[in-house]
Amino acid sequence: MHGDKGYDTNAVRRKIEAIGAAPNIPPKINRVWKNCFSPYLYRNRNAIERMFNRLKDFRRVATRYDRLATNFHAAVCIAATVSYWL
Repeated sequence: MHGDKGYDTNAVRRKIEAIGAAPNIPPKINRVWKNCFSPYLYRNRNAIERMFNRLKDFRRVATRYDRLATNFHAAVCIAATVSYWL
C-alpha cells in the first residue's frame, strides 16, 4: 500500500500490516529508524494521483453534488470516459 510522507507513523503502519498489506511509505526526515521503502514501487503512485486530479477537473465529481452513491458513481464513470477518451 502506497502512502505519502504524511502517513509515516507507527500507528498507520501497524494498521496497514494488520490487514495483510505491506506499507510502502517514504520515511520522514526526522525518523530515527528508517523503514524499508521501494522507490521503484512508489513511482506508480504518481499515476494514481494524476488520475484523481484529472477526475476532479469535473466540478460535479469534485464537489459531489449527487446525494445517492449510484448517481455519484455514474458521474465518476462519465467523467472518466470523457477525460480519457478525448
